[in-house]
Amino acid sequence: MTNAKTPSRPRRPREETVRLGKEIYERDILPQVKSDHFGEYVAIDVETGEWVVAASEIAAVDRLRELHPKAVDVLMERVGYRALRSFGAGSLRRTG
Repeated sequence: MTNAKTPSRPRRPREETVRLGKEIYERDILPQVKSDHFGEYVAIDVETGEWVVAASEIAAVDRLRELHPKAVDVLMERVGYRALRSFGAGSLRRTG
């Protein structure tokens, strides 16, 4: 019996998903979103290169799953920031 939440394709190693996702983000997505979507979240299906942008992490993932229900290797980025969130002092904004 197959669980409906079981991915239909094997997952990549986490490091590969991050590497590929960051390449896609920097090359294809960032130039399109950096001026109009600062602080918003981008969910990227690393397999297809498809992506969505939304005001929250949950909304971005939900929208991506609507488009690609079988997306397994997904990377999240926050436009204009080095990380999705902070747990301590210091700015996460990109300076370059």
